[in-house]
Amino acid sequence: MSLFSVFATAIAPIFAISVVGFVLGRVRDIDPGPLNTVTVYVLAPALVFYSLATTTLATGTLVDVALAVVAYHAVMIVVAEGVGRALGSTATGVSAIVLVGAFPNSGNVGIPISAFAFGETGRATAVLYLAVQAVLMYTVGVYVAARGNSEGAWVGIRRVFTVPLVYAVVAALGLRALGVVPPTDTTAMTTLRLVGDSSIPVMLLILGIQLAETDYGATFREIGTATVLKMGVAPVVAVGVALVVGVADPTVGRVFVLESAMPAAVTPLILLAEFGEGEVGGVPVESFVSTVVLVTTVVSIPVLTGLIALLDAGVVL
Repeated sequence: MSLFSVFATAIAPIFAISVVGFVLGRVRDIDPGPLNTVTVYVLAPALVFYSLATTTLATGTLVDVALAVVAYHAVMIVVAEGVGRALGSTATGVSAIVLVGAFPNSGNVGIPISAFAFGETGRATAVLYLAVQAVLMYTVGVYVAARGNSEGAWVGIRRVFTVPLVYAVVAALGLRALGVVPPTDTTAMTTLRLVGDSSIPVMLLILGIQLAETDYGATFREIGTATVLKMGVAPVVAVGVALVVGVADPTVGRVFVLESAMPAAVTPLILLAEFGEGEVGGVPVESFVSTVVLVTTVVSIPVLTGLIALLDAGVVL
């Protein structure tokens, strides 16, 4: 598949929807909060449950992906922590570099791109990646953002038990283990799929609106290191993790690498705004993270286009 074909079929449609959200956020005063709430509590759980309950991926493959996601985040957190400390960043700066460098936007951007690039297998793998990362984000991620604020960290960590994605994963895997997953042509499953599928364009619109409303106050010099970590180092680490874990299904392994190469997630901005404080390179930490999200999202267009071409050709994995 040529680079143009990859861009036209897997990248352009995704970012076109995000651009619509961005323009809408610029011309109209839209609060993405309610949309995000609906997605987190209704649309995304439906997508996760249906995808995991009906996936044809073997149970062993699901375990491999979960282990790979945990291993990838562990390695990237260590690498980003080391880079941040080596640069002499403040505690807030190190936390910000770790969060934007280690946690990709596996939901808003990752699921649609993986689905476009690798079909149903891509979507199922991306959904599992998102579910595992959500647990890590609201446990390890909250701890990193809080840094010494043990009370605040504990309050945040408890939120993992209020994230519907976690329960959707447990329910789907439980039904699979018991062999009682309803047929896909039943009314209940058809409805779940309809609701879950609607989460993809909604998540992309939310991403665009969020990018339109954030305050980009950091300089490019300040966000350069974080961008290199996220868009340059992260994919290499993901390839290494996939080879070490030994994901049996090559397509699943490729989707795992693709998900890890997504731009920085928006959630770290929320965590740092609530649990962290201070500046990074002379700018508020919120502005730093916002700028990294924007820059990595833009940079991801050519990076993901090239990576999908390499993955599709079997050059990587």
